[in-house]
This record gives sequence, C-alpha cells and structure tokens, in this order.
Amino acid sequence: MGSEVGQPIRQDTRQVEFVVNGTARSAPAGSTVADLLKALGLAPERVAVERNLDIVERARFADTALAAGDRIEVIQFVGGGAGADGKGAAADPLTIAGVTFRSRLWVGTGKYKDFAETRAAIEASGADCVTVAVRRVNITDPGKENLLDYLDPKRYKILPNTAGCYTAEDAIRTARLARAAGVSDLVKLEVIGDEKTLLPDNQATLEAAAVLVKEGFIVLPYITDDVIVAKRCEDLGCAAVMPLAAPIGTGLGVCNPHTIRLIREAVRCPVVVDAGVGTASDVAVAMELGVDAVLLNSAIAGARDPIRMAVAMRHAVIAGREAFLAGRIPRKPYATASSPPEGMIAAAS
Repeated sequence: MGSEVGQPIRQDTRQVEFVVNGTARSAPAGSTVADLLKALGLAPERVAVERNLDIVERARFADTALAAGDRIEVIQFVGGGAGADGKGAAADPLTIAGVTFRSRLWVGTGKYKDFAETRAAIEASGADCVTVAVRRVNITDPGKENLLDYLDPKRYKILPNTAGCYTAEDAIRTARLARAAGVSDLVKLEVIGDEKTLLPDNQATLEAAAVLVKEGFIVLPYITDDVIVAKRCEDLGCAAVMPLAAPIGTGLGVCNPHTIRLIREAVRCPVVVDAGVGTASDVAVAMELGVDAVLLNSAIAGARDPIRMAVAMRHAVIAGREAFLAGRIPRKPYATASSPPEGMIAAAS
C-alpha cells in the first residue's frame, strides 16, 4: 500500500546483528552476503563464505540475506605450505587425476618475508604447483594484500591445504570452504595429531579422506611413512599419497628411505614426499627412491638466500628423477676396476 497523501514514506532503519570471523557486526535489515563483502571491501571472486556452517555458493551471494544471530566465516588463501624450464621436467610431466604438472617440485608459500619474495622464489623453483593455507580474512584490514594478487591461478595449480586442523571434521569443513573459493577440487588433506611433533593423525586422515573422496575432491593425504596407511588411502580413492620425509620444518631429510621405497612399491597411485627436507641433496635422494614429486616449503623460505636455494631445488628434483630413470649401479662390498686389464704396460714388460 502507498503512503497517505502528505505523509513521508517510512524507511526501515532496523539493524541485524551477527558475527563475522569472530567479530560482532551489524548491517541494515535486508542486507545480503554480497552487501557484506562490499562493505568489507572484499572481492567476491577471492573469498569463500560460510553461513551457520553451510557454504554459500558464490552465485547466491546477492540473494542470501543476513539474519540476526548469523555466524559468518569469510576465508581466503594465505602463504602456507611458472612452469618448469628444465628439459628434463618438461619432457617428463606428472599427471594426477587428470591434472598435469610440468614440474615434479611442488612448493609451499609460507614463511617468506613478503609476497614479493614468495613470488620470486616460486618462479626460481620452476614449480607450477603451490600449496596455500585456508584462513579467515582479516576484516579489520580488508585492503591488506592477498596472496593471489601475486600468484596467477591461471599459471599455477593452487593446492589448498587443511594445515592446522586437528580433527577430521575441521579438515572436511576447511576443504569445503577451499573448494567454495573457486580454485579447484584439489586438496592436500592434513590432520595433525600432536602439537609438538606436528605428525599426522593417520586415523583421522583416513576418516576425512573417505568423506572428501565421496564428495568429489581430488584428495592428496599427508601421512606418516607407513605402507599400510598408504595402501588404505589408495583403497579409499585418494589420488596420491604424501608420506613425510621427516617431521614438518625439521630439515632432517629422508629419515627412513626404506619405508619410502616400500610405499612406492606398494601403491599404484603417485607418491609425493612431503615435509622435512632441508637441502637439495635431500630432494635428490627422495627422487632417486622413485617417488613422483617432492613438496617443500621451509627448506627454501628458511634458507639464507631463498631464491638461490629455489634454483638448487629445481635442479635437484630433475637430477634425482633422471638418476632414478637411468638406474644406479648395484652396491658392492669390494672394489671393481673400471679400466680393462688387457694391454697394461706392466703386464707386457
């Protein structure tokens, strides 16, 4: 009904109160998720939104109204865990669940001094797959730089990581939010079981993997170097397995090459060694065991010269792969001369 003649039109000045990323906020009644993102200065294509534990599809941002008491989570990708330019890598691509990687070196994006150094190191490494952590948007500083301002998703394969999750439920929820952000179905599944060692909780990882595989994710689980767990991950439908070389960030290298080799022999899916390498020789050792790729972060980001170390890692993964394909000579307990005895001067005199 219209207003009476001469009477002003009343406007709805009510406010609805809700929580965004743990912070209380309010907005005019009738506001939508799209309105909220605009008020926060956030680009809709760079974030994912969860409303009361349900993912809001990006296409519905504009018609999803905010209600009193809503709990909203807005997430983005942050540093966390260029195509290869070496002929060895380009001629020997790796394909996982229909996704082709030109480089067998995968790198994380955390621990760098800034995003510019992150980009420079990744370019120097030759990697075309980078891992990112899924974190809340800082709504108090929405203008803060975004990692994806420096990494073009059209150039790099973005691998969201459920880093920091300690339960299967949290990992599943994080993976769903990552996919809602619109990057891909790929997910590095990480469920940590212990704060001191940061070793994976294999049982919780298997539980989460079963759910995510059924939901169509390309699941790459981070596990201990356990043959049985690797086989169970494969049986669940995981696209690859990611056994650790050593605990995260330790730089200890491949602590148990025997079990890594056994995992490679036991599963048909790709094997990506993840975590614990410290330098280029560690990467070469892992690749010589026959694994399909190596994922690392701290070994580059924590080096005295990250850019130079990234170059070293690029060469190491190619050298290790080529050595594996070439086939090493057998180990022997005694020396064997490489020169023939025939025609020796001493024998002829």
